[in-house]
Amino acid sequence: MSDITIEKQPDELFGHPKGLFILFLTEMWERFSYYGMRGLLIFYLTQHFLFSDEKSFAIYGAYTALVFLTPVLGGALADRYLGARKAVILGAILLVLGHAGMAIEGPPAIEAVNGAGFTDIVRDQFYLQVFYLSLALIIAGVGFLKANISTIVGSLYEQDDPRRDSGFTLFYMGINLGSFSASLLCGYLGQTYGWAYGFGAAGVGMLFGLIVFLKGQRLLMGYTELHNSTVLKESVWLGLNREGLIYAGTFIGVLVLWQLIQHQQRVGDVLGGFGAVVLAVILFYAFNKCKPEERDRMLVASVLMFMSVIFFALFEQAGSSLNLLADRHMDRQVLGIDIKASQLQSLNPLFIFIFAPIVSVGWIWLARRGWEPSTPLKFALGILLVGLGFLVMVYGASHTEANGQVALIWLVLLYLLHTLGELSLSPVGLSMITRLSVKRMVGFMMGAWFLSLSAASFIAAQIAKVTGAETHSGEVMDKAAALNSTIDVYWNVGCMAVLIALSLAILSPFLKKGMHGVH
Repeated sequence: MSDITIEKQPDELFGHPKGLFILFLTEMWERFSYYGMRGLLIFYLTQHFLFSDEKSFAIYGAYTALVFLTPVLGGALADRYLGARKAVILGAILLVLGHAGMAIEGPPAIEAVNGAGFTDIVRDQFYLQVFYLSLALIIAGVGFLKANISTIVGSLYEQDDPRRDSGFTLFYMGINLGSFSASLLCGYLGQTYGWAYGFGAAGVGMLFGLIVFLKGQRLLMGYTELHNSTVLKESVWLGLNREGLIYAGTFIGVLVLWQLIQHQQRVGDVLGGFGAVVLAVILFYAFNKCKPEERDRMLVASVLMFMSVIFFALFEQAGSSLNLLADRHMDRQVLGIDIKASQLQSLNPLFIFIFAPIVSVGWIWLARRGWEPSTPLKFALGILLVGLGFLVMVYGASHTEANGQVALIWLVLLYLLHTLGELSLSPVGLSMITRLSVKRMVGFMMGAWFLSLSAASFIAAQIAKVTGAETHSGEVMDKAAALNSTIDVYWNVGCMAVLIALSLAILSPFLKKGMHGVH
């Protein structure tokens, strides 16, 4: 009998491992749940709980900042201890619980005159705490799921497999399919039939994602498991093994997030402290542990990370100030159909579907002719486009219709420019980190990248706060003044972005030189 064994090749579909499509569907439903809830959140805060615009932006900003921050910890725990499968399942369960909690809306807040003759906002504190706890569960769930499911996609292919980039492209399409459909469906249900229907649909979507992932384990061929699973069974503290300790720590982490989301300024303090430490570590390492070429590349990566903060602080107005602008000041009647403001969040993924292949082919066409822009120049282009998007809106708002509202086409053009900016900057960001960082610092620099996205989300909330309007029972008191105030902010940030983009373009040859041949 021959000792030779033939390894069975994994099942394939359209030339890719079938496991890819399990991950595609899991991430599609996860993004469906996330973007479905995100599109409604600012309206839920301002119209159901009757928070002021400023307070609503603060809560929204703290939430999105923490959503970007927790994957750093969730990814580290999975890599070292849990393994991707258990991390994704834990994240999905937390997300299902969080979205279920969001569907428990309770009675709406009311305005009541107190004994001193002043108006108070009366909110049911039990349901308000349920809301905050639900956000904490979602934040923790995204932390465990988001980074680790991408890791599993990579594990399906050998490092030099020519299908690898194509597989990630398909996976990325799942992300955008989820966000596109969620914006349309959850937004419509939430703003037409009630918040519970929109949030409930998002929760059902996440439940589908969990079921798909569990049912598809056979097709993932064991790539989701930790190589040394015995490490989880080791007793480490008070009779708890390492796995039990991680779950207990997750429970405590949810409680901490529950408090942080209620004290939004503390989130800014945490980000500021982490940011200062991370920058100090990068600079110390670059100047004391690196060769001159390595040091220069690390410094260029740091500059570009800072530029990404500027881009995403403006880009992330989509779910906050731009959402309220669409609801309050845009003429959303199209062919006799009233488009819900939250449904306009679907424009970004729609434009990605249309233009991502064109941009990808365009870079290749330019590269073959030696004309492809350098990474710093692509970042400059991204910032320029996000700035022009706001300036287009400023121009459109100066030509309001007879009813005092702004034509919808200007918001469509803004999202088009912002999406093209995203395609110029975002896809090259992570690649830039892996190419410019010293190998022994890649993991740390990747964490710094996610920290920069988290900081951008928090800064985005501070920008949005300036656009806040005075409201009564969730309605704007003076719509004309509110629109003018918002447009003034957009004019300022638009001009600032254009100037920064031009400055970065001027500096790009020097930054390219500092990359020492890395394109």
